[in-house]
Amino acid sequence: MYRGRIERDFALWVSKGLLSAPSAEAMLAEYDARESSFSVGRVLLTLAAVLLSAAVLLLVAANWETIPRIARVAGIGALIWIFYLSAALCLSRALNGIGAALLVMGTLTFGGAIALVGQMYHLSGDTVDAMLVWLAGACVATIVFRSGALAVVSGFLSWAVFGVLVMENKSTFEGNGVIYLVPLLCIIVIALVRYTGASRARHLAYLLMLGWLGWLYLEISEPLLAAVFFVVGFACFLAASLPVSPLHRLAREAGAAPSFYSFLLTIIGLAALHVELDGVGPNVAVSAVTLAVSLAGIGIAGRMNGAVRYLGYAVFAGETLYLASETLGSILGTSGFFLISGIVVALIAWIVIRLEKRLSAKPAVEGV
Repeated sequence: MYRGRIERDFALWVSKGLLSAPSAEAMLAEYDARESSFSVGRVLLTLAAVLLSAAVLLLVAANWETIPRIARVAGIGALIWIFYLSAALCLSRALNGIGAALLVMGTLTFGGAIALVGQMYHLSGDTVDAMLVWLAGACVATIVFRSGALAVVSGFLSWAVFGVLVMENKSTFEGNGVIYLVPLLCIIVIALVRYTGASRARHLAYLLMLGWLGWLYLEISEPLLAAVFFVVGFACFLAASLPVSPLHRLAREAGAAPSFYSFLLTIIGLAALHVELDGVGPNVAVSAVTLAVSLAGIGIAGRMNGAVRYLGYAVFAGETLYLASETLGSILGTSGFFLISGIVVALIAWIVIRLEKRLSAKPAVEGV
């Protein structure tokens, strides 16, 4: 999306004589050469690595009983070393795509080896322990090779650990307490992202944190927890978005994501308060706060952060319609509700048009 946008902008500037064609081509070539830029070839190589790893493990598993135990362990270990050493050789020769694919194959083979060896020797432990060992190995390999591809794999493995923990835990107060370490996994993934420069993988960490908080709310459905989500989310949003904040510069280096996801947590907290509170009065109060927060989000970060701006628009429109349905709509009936809704939508459109004219004075970051 971003590459297509800058290519269109460069073409427009070249046509207007603001930028020379060779300079535009050179800048696009520099962007395409970045390790973090999207490449269909690298994606296909990674998918091929995943499929080949699965094929190798299935082949080994199919002939598991016919292979001597010593040969099994030695063969799996040798296979892992072959993948990693081959990756190191490719990376040393600037074959980054093939090297990344081999690293993925080595990491996936390592995970399969854990399962197969554990089954072969009847090792004690559960799925969570195996997943954590696999994740630890992936993190170590990410650090050693400084691989963005392995940072992505580590992010997905963190999600896998979380999924296993959710399935194995019956409630907040029972089962494996390791699930409370999920925020630590988020921090680890973000650290790996900053270390490797795999900027897109940061979304896996942010979404994992939101998923964990959602699980926590489902386990402890209390208005206090919803209020904590709102307060903490809005505080983080202000810390990431306000120029006077000491964390603003660090957040800007991470792109638009910190502001957007903290704003999203704020909205989730307000939505949870809607669910938890009973009565027209409390819900109207929450609606008023939601409208104010949505406008504050647009005003504070909407100019430079398109994701926050559009989320603010959606929340403002949805909350306004909800407020009209709960108050005037219930009094005037169905026809009156549609009349009020039409007026409200027209008012929202007018507000959005006015805001867009103000925000168009400076460029906005459209993605997260």
